[in-house]
Amino acid sequence: MKKKLLFLALTIAFLSCNNQQKVDLIVINSNSYTVNTNFDKREAFAVKDGKFVAVGTSREIKEKYISENIINAKEQTIVPGLIDAHCHFYGLGLQQQKVDLRGTKSYDEVLEKLVSFQKEKNSTFITGRGWDQNDWKIKEFPTKEKLDKLFPSIPVAVRRVDGHALLVNQAAIDLSNIKNNTKVSGGEIILKDGKMTGVLIDAAMSFIKFPETSNQEAIQGLLDAQKISFSYGLTTIDDAGINKKTIELIDSLQQVGSLKMRVYAMVSGDNQKEIDYYINKGVVKTDRLNVRSFKVYGDGALGSRGAAMRKPYSDRDNHFGALIYSPKRYQEIAKQIAASEFQMNTHAIGDSTNTWLIKTYKKVLKNTKNRRWRIEHAQIIALEDFKNFDNILPSVQPTHATSDMYWAKDRVGKERIKGAYAYKDLLNKYGKIALGTDFPVEKVNPFLTFYAATIRKDLDNYPENGFQMENALSREETLRGMTIWAAYSNFEENEKGSIEVGKFADFVILNQDIMKVDGKKIPKTKVVSTFLNGEKVY
Repeated sequence: MKKKLLFLALTIAFLSCNNQQKVDLIVINSNSYTVNTNFDKREAFAVKDGKFVAVGTSREIKEKYISENIINAKEQTIVPGLIDAHCHFYGLGLQQQKVDLRGTKSYDEVLEKLVSFQKEKNSTFITGRGWDQNDWKIKEFPTKEKLDKLFPSIPVAVRRVDGHALLVNQAAIDLSNIKNNTKVSGGEIILKDGKMTGVLIDAAMSFIKFPETSNQEAIQGLLDAQKISFSYGLTTIDDAGINKKTIELIDSLQQVGSLKMRVYAMVSGDNQKEIDYYINKGVVKTDRLNVRSFKVYGDGALGSRGAAMRKPYSDRDNHFGALIYSPKRYQEIAKQIAASEFQMNTHAIGDSTNTWLIKTYKKVLKNTKNRRWRIEHAQIIALEDFKNFDNILPSVQPTHATSDMYWAKDRVGKERIKGAYAYKDLLNKYGKIALGTDFPVEKVNPFLTFYAATIRKDLDNYPENGFQMENALSREETLRGMTIWAAYSNFEENEKGSIEVGKFADFVILNQDIMKVDGKKIPKTKVVSTFLNGEKVY
């Protein structure tokens, strides 16, 4: 009898094993936030051919599937692969080869870093990014006199942290043949006592003749940006404003397997020839590259007072900022894009810019549904304009709020600040919100995004009660904004953004539960591992 029972048990075990499906990867004993419609939590999932084939309990997955690659997550938190809905991926990569001026606390510190960089690199043209006069004791734009003395013959051109102002020396001015009376539309050459200070705003920056980026520098930049992004759990990035040459380089690197990062490419709307090219070509879509949008600049930045405002800046008399193009030009671009399958994503900071873009969008779209046209930043909104986000998708960067909160009210005044960084109001109107960082303007770290969106404080716990907490997002809303809603903003919600059967197996293992940990600990979140298509990439 015992032999019969043993034989029966072995037979059942054998048949059970034969009924198990072989997969490439099994993850068990996890604390996984699926970010599906119900925001369910699950213990385990199975991956085959780069996609999730099953999601359930550890017992269910082990009974039905078998794999040579099993990860026991030991209750660690897992979230879908994170998506940065607005960043400058290529720019981040190139920045690794230039002087980094972020965090400088004075103009003298900027100069010290430039001198140190030049001693090490011996460059023929010094470029970099990251200075911010709002972080200095004297919160004024620098002037070029000291720069000219330190670098009398080597051109220097370094961007403000937001990329909307440029500090140059006389050598760069002479090389580019700029004069005091050079006319600028959509920007400003800042003068003092009739002389150039060396600060150029927005469109004026285009006069500077930068050295060409070599193909090797471009490749290395993309690979450097990928390495950094994977280390923070990013598996898709929306590169906001790149040209055809860069897009084709990304595609070629993806095809040979060097670049694995998924890229939602926003074609720069600065060049009419490139708009024409992609509209005639049509949407370009692979598993890793999606080219179906145009990034257009509406105005400059608030920090450099280039954002276009309805009324003058509160801290500069009779200064309104400016649109980058004429109102007619925005209508022309929008009309052309509306007649295609492409999406229009427009940078809009000031309330005047947002008002104009909303009117332009509404006019050309004529109430058509599901176009998902985005306003990038949507930073200062007139209170009466919030209702118009019913079919315009807000794409925002929460760390802008906590970076700007120290001086934003000085720029716009106590009334306009009520419609600034109003993420909850925007979410309530559209029903979704896409979240990003705008790196390298801000840090790459998406957990700082999570912290700024939910806690709305800086890393020193300021302000004590949070910045305009009525517009904080919940943790669930924030995680959705960094995953499934960001995917939706890219027309990719059916292939990524959640841990669900049939979607790409992009997921991230974290060292703590960001949905439950004390708020002040959120910025300390670390990525244990990043997986793309079920492959460990970090």
